[in-house]
Amino acid sequence: MEVESSVCPLCLRPLPPDVPQSDHHLIPKLRGGKGGPVVRLHHLCHKEIHARFTEAELARDFASIEALRTAPRMASFLSWIARRPPGFISRVPGPRRR
Repeated sequence: MEVESSVCPLCLRPLPPDVPQSDHHLIPKLRGGKGGPVVRLHHLCHKEIHARFTEAELARDFASIEALRTAPRMASFLSWIARRPPGFISRVPGPRRR
């Protein structure tokens, strides 16, 4: 039986089944997104989103993958992570919201 590998919609790298993954609510649950659209991301990519944006910013300005991918605050992360292998795991340091 072959296990299908998907792609992380944020970093566009393969999402192997043995790499930590998490679901990201495009509209935060605390801002009315419970039951709304969800995307599967590398856990590292998901943590980075929440390290860079508040729940209010995510609900108001970044409720789509396209908005997150084109956000200037995500550019350095996306450039950095693109050079890492799909199985790369790193700890995201404390909050970096501006």
